[in-house]
Formats: sequence, structure tokens, C-alpha cells
Amino acid sequence: MTYVITEPCIGVKDLSCIDVCPVDCIYGKDEDEQLYIDAEKCIDCAACEVVCPVTAIYFEDDVPEQWRSYIEKQRVYFEGMSDEERQHAFRPRSQRT
Repeated sequence: MTYVITEPCIGVKDLSCIDVCPVDCIYGKDEDEQLYIDAEKCIDCAACEVVCPVTAIYFEDDVPEQWRSYIEKQRVYFEGMSDEERQHAFRPRSQRT
């Protein structure tokens, strides 16, 4: 299981979740409508869930029914993403120039 970012993130993309993630598993690019959590890297610490200002982040089992499609949307986002593409995603504040 992992955490999932859902509909309230669309158009907001507040980067607080990226800043608190201890394993840098939250990604997004300028052209993306929202941020995404890499399930393979996520350690289920819940740090991101607590700081989300729009309550968009849920543990996978707790995603509200109306936003369950975001579980698959997140999986598809990372499917086939290269390491190079990940390097161009948003980074934690400490790694931004």
C-alpha cells in the first residue's frame, strides 16, 4: 500500500508535501495538473498527508470512493517513467536552485 494524491491537488500543487517527504517520492512537472506519489519509494510515513493544505492525500485504503480512480492514475503516471524524467520533476526545497 501507499499514499495517493487525489483531486483537491489539481490546480493547487502546493509543494509542502515534497518538502517533508523523507524519501523524495513525490513528483510532478510544471505541465502536470497535480503531484504524484511513487508507490515504489513511499515508506507510508504519512508526513505528506499531515501538511497537505487541501486534504488531497490519503492512504490508499482510505481514498474516498469518488476519488478511487486516482489510485490508477498515480500508477499509470509512473509506468515507464525513466530516471532522467524523474530528475526533471519537482524537488524538495533543499534541492531547488
